[in-house]
Amino acid sequence: MSDKEKIIELFYQNIKGKKADISTNNQKHDGKKGHWLETQMGIKHNGDNAPDLFGYEMKNQTTSGKITFGDWSADEYIYIHGRGKNPTRNSTNKNYNITRDNFLEIFGKPNFLKNNRLSWSGIPCPTYFGDISPFGQALDIDNDNNIVIIYSFSKDMRENKSELVPLNIQIDNLIIAKWKFQILKKKLENKFNQNGWFTCTTNKEGIYQNISFGQAMNFDTWIKLFKNKIVFFDSGMYQGNKRPYSQWRASTGFWHSLIIDTY
Repeated sequence: MSDKEKIIELFYQNIKGKKADISTNNQKHDGKKGHWLETQMGIKHNGDNAPDLFGYEMKNQTTSGKITFGDWSADEYIYIHGRGKNPTRNSTNKNYNITRDNFLEIFGKPNFLKNNRLSWSGIPCPTYFGDISPFGQALDIDNDNNIVIIYSFSKDMRENKSELVPLNIQIDNLIIAKWKFQILKKKLENKFNQNGWFTCTTNKEGIYQNISFGQAMNFDTWIKLFKNKIVFFDSGMYQGNKRPYSQWRASTGFWHSLIIDTY
């Protein structure tokens, strides 16, 4: 029996015709159905950068209209970060001695619905390649194929930017986050360039009916999709939580276009 056949058999034995039982899960957790699905497929919940099962990555059906490649934080930020006595910092901008809270104050935005909690998400942060946000932040690729977010004071449309941005940061073309090419390539290909991926889908009543398999993907294909604004960056960083929440996603419709067979 091939690895693919083993996955299909697990689906038919444990999932097909069933509805996700999330009664014992944290109801506020967005991934509760995905956790149920992982359990049924014998996948342990983990943050490993490796395929979920037999060289295949599993992607859960969502109602949000987008599916995630991975939660991949930048390798360098302009702010001091890390743990212990020797925190790391962005090597390119090592002269800018700002903390993560400073970063959110300068480059983020208060959320009035959350007691003005600062976040680097939504309007401040660019989403697609070539985008420039009203906060002067652009998502780009440098000459070494690294993905970068660049801040330019002259393109910052905020009326009070001179009050928010320190004088030594009131410049253009300042790298505030960088995803290194080789590290991002490894993350992407470890998950998606072995046997590919699969997803389990439900009918309108939420009952699982089908399992579909999608083709493998290498970094060259992925970065082209990013340049064509199919892959996008969905930041969710906010004050009070150490996780950067750096989701790289594409629309559900695009993922479905990659499906090669369904059972």
